[in-house]
Amino acid sequence: MNVQRYARIAGVLLLISLVAGGFGEAFVPSKLIVAHDAAATVANIKNFDFLYRLGFAAFLIESLCDITLVVIFYALLKPVNKELSLLAAFFGLVGTALFAFAEAFYFAPLLMIGSADYLKTFAPDQLNTLVLLSLKFYGYAGMIFTAYYGMSWIVRAYLIWHSAYLPKFLGVLMAIGGIGFVVRNFAMILAPAYASDVLLMLMFPGGLAMTGWLLVKGVDVAKWNAQANAGRAS
Repeated sequence: MNVQRYARIAGVLLLISLVAGGFGEAFVPSKLIVAHDAAATVANIKNFDFLYRLGFAAFLIESLCDITLVVIFYALLKPVNKELSLLAAFFGLVGTALFAFAEAFYFAPLLMIGSADYLKTFAPDQLNTLVLLSLKFYGYAGMIFTAYYGMSWIVRAYLIWHSAYLPKFLGVLMAIGGIGFVVRNFAMILAPAYASDVLLMLMFPGGLAMTGWLLVKGVDVAKWNAQANAGRAS
């Protein structure tokens, strides 16, 4: 395999994933969803229908990148420990699949505020409440994703730390980000008052550093080959 090409592709996909995720999961919801006002939320979705749909499209782009990244990081980190690299890949895939399930609740309001005849059995206030409830489900279902995504990066961080071809500081930063995701997941279940979004933001320094490193430096190919050959010989 062309290791350096894999690294460069991973950098590009990480960048796209960060931008798409920030747009679809943070920017659009913050502009359109009013936490305690169902009528205002529905009005925003109707008035900015295309922006709302762009948020869902951004998730699709992010998820396609993330699935590809699972394969690439498995290949890049396999020389350190094949089994742990595979474990990280499974955590990553489960996380993306769970978040895809959560996104169904994000898309559902577009059907609820449609013009289908069967919707006429609901009063406008009832439909508005259902829309906001669906978005609440979206937020909490997405919570389940965070632990799996975080665990995938904790395992990868361990592999990066023990690799000879990627800098240890990337492993430290990604471990901090992964732990933040896992802690927030359990906090939302056990102590919701402490489930701050700041815990999610801990992933950004590592994500940006990893993106920049892969795009500019890539991996030390000679050391990657040496570690891969050592693994095959053992």
